[in-house]
Amino acid sequence: MTMEQQRVRDAHIMVVGCGALGNEVLKNLALSGVGHVVVVDCDVVEPDNLPRSVLYSKADAQAGRKKVEAAAARLQAMSDTMEVTPLFGDIAYDVGLGWLRRMDVVIGCVDNRWARYCINRLCMQAGVPWVDGGIDGLEGTARVFMPGKNCYACNLGPEGLRDLRYRMPCAGVVRRSMAAGKASTNSIIASVIGAVQVQEAFKLLYPEELAAGRLTSLVGSMFCYEGEHLTTKTVRFSGYDDDCPVHERWNPIEATPLNGHTTVSDMLAWLRRQTNSEAVSILLDRDCFVDKVLLRADDSQVEVMLPGRAVEDFAARHPRLGGMPPQSALYQHEYRAIDATFPYQELTLSALGIPDREVLHVTADGKDCYFELSEL
Repeated sequence: MTMEQQRVRDAHIMVVGCGALGNEVLKNLALSGVGHVVVVDCDVVEPDNLPRSVLYSKADAQAGRKKVEAAAARLQAMSDTMEVTPLFGDIAYDVGLGWLRRMDVVIGCVDNRWARYCINRLCMQAGVPWVDGGIDGLEGTARVFMPGKNCYACNLGPEGLRDLRYRMPCAGVVRRSMAAGKASTNSIIASVIGAVQVQEAFKLLYPEELAAGRLTSLVGSMFCYEGEHLTTKTVRFSGYDDDCPVHERWNPIEATPLNGHTTVSDMLAWLRRQTNSEAVSILLDRDCFVDKVLLRADDSQVEVMLPGRAVEDFAARHPRLGGMPPQSALYQHEYRAIDATFPYQELTLSALGIPDREVLHVTADGKDCYFELSEL
């Protein structure tokens, strides 16, 4: 095995998104001999996925199998040397920063700006480069973002910021395109952009070659492919605002023996001892914790005890709330920091919505500190 092949075999790569684009990226990684892959997605296989997804079968769709599980099984059948870790969850909330900081590169195969923003924020915190890809109809783009050089968030204009939380799964994109009379996304455009993404990811494994100019990266640029008339171009895409809060690097990070089963009380006590501080607070940077909602109509209360992201679904199922959206009919009482005054000290960190291997952002006597939870 050559030194170049060994570097690919030793690589740790995370792929976020297991739709048409993610399937092509994962297939290319397996055929190229990448040794360690973490696969992230929060959806199940649907019939609409099958015409564009090489890793899924009709049986997967009929069973409603999780995409990450179906993809992992197929990849391991393709490559007996690849170690695949499936993570079922939303990259915005369910994947701890500890996973990302162990990666050499992250490849984003998502279909909305909010997911890209979250990948970018996590990669900036972990100091890991990431490769973005996007496809729509017969068009596609690929970009590379490197901490300290360029930033996805800094390239979002006013429209992009307004549209940040707009989300539509791949099946929804297909239905929207068909309704508009446009060509739907297909496996061909996914294979083109997926190949470029993997090529760019591999370049990042050779920083000395990039520094010497023997390789050229898409860092600060965007590759554009248009299939109807078979045209390509590369344009500058290098926004980087020094004042952007997304650039904050979380460093150093200290490992802990604690995990999601640890109670708030035990976590705070451990942090006080570890930092030799009295005033310790865990900042909930990703999401808040909601203990109750107040009905504005009569000022009555309903206990929730869930992360903020779960409140809307909770309201939709609760008989008293009748599906009323929190922003219009309810007032949610939330916590964005956990300290000695938090009234639910026996709750576990998992109950607060803190994911496996998360890095806790802690203030100890006013100083920022970072502690990584162990795996459950």
